[in-house]
Amino acid sequence: MKCSLRLIAAIGALGLALTAQAESIASSASSAGSASSGSVSDSLSSSSNSSHNGNKVADGDYRIIQIAATPERAGRTRVTMQADDPEQRIVLDLPQSTFDQQQLAVGDAMYAHNRVYGIEFGRADNRQPFYLVLADEWHGELASRPLSL
Repeated sequence: MKCSLRLIAAIGALGLALTAQAESIASSASSAGSASSGSVSDSLSSSSNSSHNGNKVADGDYRIIQIAATPERAGRTRVTMQADDPEQRIVLDLPQSTFDQQQLAVGDAMYAHNRVYGIEFGRADNRQPFYLVLADEWHGELASRPLSL
């Protein structure tokens, strides 16, 4: 009888632990889902002295120096950022909805952080990412595709 009660208690504790773990995973996924994303080829533009060389962007803090409509791309806003080193410049094309939601302005402090899957961009004051520039190979793998049965 004692063994049965211990077994039931252990199973109950395991069930609670799994529920808590599932809630934690769901919370993390929900937080990650609030950031929008684009591909390197779609989001990073060249600049005469840009720090982005191919898929490379220098990690660090940047200041927004210019905001303009993205040429020939309706629904996108071009945000040009520069680090303390004038050679480190990023030209980022954001979806208009992401730009509007973040209420970005010239002079705002931003950060860029390289990840395995691409580059994370966010505000320097709260270090919360709001835009992920996925490496083209990751972006292609994560693209939505219709299912056929």
